[in-house]
Amino acid sequence: MGHDLRAALSISGINAGVFPRKSMKNITQEPIYLHDYQVPDYLIDTIDLTFELNEEYTRVKSLLNVMANPLATRQDRHLILHGEALELISIALNNKPLNAEQYEIKNDKLHIFSVPDEFTLEIHTLIKPQENTALSGLYKSCGNFCTQCEAHGFRRMTYFLDRPDVMARFTTTIIADEAKYPVLLSNGNLISIEKSEDGKQRVKWADPFKKPCYLFALVGGDLDSVEDYFITQSGRQVTLRIYVEKGNRDKTAHAMEAVKKAMRWDEEVFGREYDLDIYMIVAVSDFNMGAMENKGLNIFNTQYILANPETATDVDFIHVESVIAHEYFHNWTGNRITCRDWFQLSLKEGLTIFRDQSFTADTTSKTVARIQDVKDLRQSQFPEDAGPLAHPVRPESVIEINNFYTATVYNKGAEVIRMQQTILGQDAFRKGMDLYFDRHDGQAVTIEDFVKAMEDASGIDLTQFRLWYSQAGTPVLKIKDEYDAKTGNYTLHIEQTCTETPGQPHKKPFHIPVKMGLLDQQGKELLHDLLHIKNAKEVFHFKNLPSKPVPSLLRHFSAPVKVQYPYTNAELQLLMQHDTDLFNRWEAGQQYALNVMLKMIQDVHDNKPLHVPGEYISALNHLLLTMQHDKWLLAEMLMLPTEKYIAEYMTVVDVDAIHHVREVLATEIAKQLKPHFLTLYEEHHDVTAPYVFNIHEVGKRQLKNTCLFYLMLLNDETIPLGLKQFELALKTNMTDTMAALATLNNIDAPERDMALNVFYEQWKNDPLIVDKWFALQASSKLPNTLKQVKKLLHHSAFDIKNPNKVYALIGSFCNRNLHCFHTPDGEGYAFLKDCVLQLDKINPQIAARMVKPLSEWRRYDVGRQHLMHEVLEQIAQSKNISKDVFEIVTKSLKKQEIIA
Repeated sequence: MGHDLRAALSISGINAGVFPRKSMKNITQEPIYLHDYQVPDYLIDTIDLTFELNEEYTRVKSLLNVMANPLATRQDRHLILHGEALELISIALNNKPLNAEQYEIKNDKLHIFSVPDEFTLEIHTLIKPQENTALSGLYKSCGNFCTQCEAHGFRRMTYFLDRPDVMARFTTTIIADEAKYPVLLSNGNLISIEKSEDGKQRVKWADPFKKPCYLFALVGGDLDSVEDYFITQSGRQVTLRIYVEKGNRDKTAHAMEAVKKAMRWDEEVFGREYDLDIYMIVAVSDFNMGAMENKGLNIFNTQYILANPETATDVDFIHVESVIAHEYFHNWTGNRITCRDWFQLSLKEGLTIFRDQSFTADTTSKTVARIQDVKDLRQSQFPEDAGPLAHPVRPESVIEINNFYTATVYNKGAEVIRMQQTILGQDAFRKGMDLYFDRHDGQAVTIEDFVKAMEDASGIDLTQFRLWYSQAGTPVLKIKDEYDAKTGNYTLHIEQTCTETPGQPHKKPFHIPVKMGLLDQQGKELLHDLLHIKNAKEVFHFKNLPSKPVPSLLRHFSAPVKVQYPYTNAELQLLMQHDTDLFNRWEAGQQYALNVMLKMIQDVHDNKPLHVPGEYISALNHLLLTMQHDKWLLAEMLMLPTEKYIAEYMTVVDVDAIHHVREVLATEIAKQLKPHFLTLYEEHHDVTAPYVFNIHEVGKRQLKNTCLFYLMLLNDETIPLGLKQFELALKTNMTDTMAALATLNNIDAPERDMALNVFYEQWKNDPLIVDKWFALQASSKLPNTLKQVKKLLHHSAFDIKNPNKVYALIGSFCNRNLHCFHTPDGEGYAFLKDCVLQLDKINPQIAARMVKPLSEWRRYDVGRQHLMHEVLEQIAQSKNISKDVFEIVTKSLKKQEIIA
């Protein structure tokens, strides 16, 4: 929204150029294409697995019932199975051992020659989980065995048809020393437990539902657990069990309540009931993702399970609920109905993100939840859509499947589902979901199957809408209006465009649903409507309006697009105060702040003195006086857009000007509104009140700590305020502790070092809280931050093999600390390069995620472009880089033109 100042903010004197490419030392990795999909030649009906867990190795036996696929057009009678990092012990077909002439292992594939149409195959392999730093397949975490099989981890345990459209019934037997590993878990229902005289325990699990191997899970260890139950809508009792590492049972109560809340919500909103006798969660410290939806046995990163008031913030509590809901909802949208191939990943992830976002909106604040969804989209997906890594929600090709797990597939995929709900309406959308579940239960399907169910249930043609799945990029809506005072007729002219993305120079018009309203000059709503933008240019007429209205556009962010409309600041202030769509009140405030800062940045470029408009301060003052009934929303409306978001509105990103201007504006707000902030802070700061997690109390804490943020910008006179809150909350309230410490973290004063040291000493034995400590320091705006981050790499609490530690320290610095990462000397880029190359030898998935900030090199000034480009070239020239990193780096380097 607002004035398009991007062209005016490009830095003058920069000429476009071309960087020469050096020859690649690495062998080119061949991509996989969606259009090459073929049904599997063979299917696997059942698989019986036996795992013998030992200290030095694990022995895996798999017994497969295999049959030819009647839908396949086989060229030969060979069976090809996937495998990786396996030691093959033996193979037997129909109980007859195969000799060396009957099979071949080549390029991580097991080729078995001349197989019959139906047969059994028994395979014995040897693996070493304790050496598996990639955390894919079976590995050890804090002495416990666990698995991660999505996307291709199962092939690291045994040879198999490792593709999502091969679904089998799994029976799993786990054998281990009972004293060391008393807890042995797998998918489905428990069948038997046997104990032997040698101290071994033999536990058998059976999953009655067919599933692809990426949903397989195994856990073996010495774990604590908590148990509860849930009565389903049909009256069945389901056992609920959460397993955690020793000493963490006191942090599971919130997670257990979240499970029950999610189960009830899915019954009430989508009619989905749980289908097994037991639902289990295991939380582990070493995990590449947030969590995994393995059938009946979800494996979680500890940060999304462990929470109590002393150790977790309000945001942590919300994230625990959201991620638990997400993985539980996958039981139907991902497990009972799964993906035909990995190009359909958004079929399960985008849909389930939409479902967990809806859950969070229903159980917290609809407006604030939507604000957070949109913030996430704009911070991560919009830049992805605008860079060399842009791809459709359903990509056309990929080199490494792990690189599919993107903001586009997840967050934009969720927005595409939300738009279908908007177009169809709530009732028809629910009918479409019911039809989808009924029609495809137990199948591996495509995005096309989902959209077809929506069409069949509603009678609405979604042919044009399907372009959202196949076209990349963020559409832009350029909107102009006219008002005829004589006739009272008001006209909106809407033009949609979408810029070129890799492999897609030209875009067809999208079907874009735009929720909107019209307000009169006093803020009264005149009408609201849903506009369907289907052509490159559209015109909409509204009759008999008494005066020129102020349009409220894209209400509740009804489509993942950018809107350009020439709002005046007065119009934005009116929307901030009166719009009946509360999301658009927040949006108007963000646009107002953005307009102010973009004008100030232009003044920096023009060597003019900076000026903060008094009208903007007055608008914030009005909010403080009138919006205290919704404290959580008020807190959101008081916060300025992030530096990363401001950068999205600049043709060439000026990190120094962005940082300087945002600091000046925030400090001026603090000075002008100090009395209000002090009053609100004191009203809501009750040190005697116990922590309670509910919407009202969260809102009070968010507003209080927003006030503290501004007050602490005044430095010396308010440092005691933050220090006192930190000291009083340190052992009882992590929300208030972190809020205070975050403000002290940006002040170059002895109190900062003292508080950080005290915090670490208090919580040094809790890894998740130490992660917060790492992240805070990596996010500091102080000039010596990179030096401190490098020092922390050698801290005894940091472990580069642990993804949480990497995200907290390296990720926080490179992804979130725009000003300190992008120093003009390029030290931040060189630091990231060294980290990526070290990580790539340990865990390629994490290395690939870390390298992504460098992919945006074209958006910066020529000096930074050269430095970032050179670092990317150095990574590309490194020997033996993984497919994961190779794909990100080569796509980032593909086009060499400097965009200036």
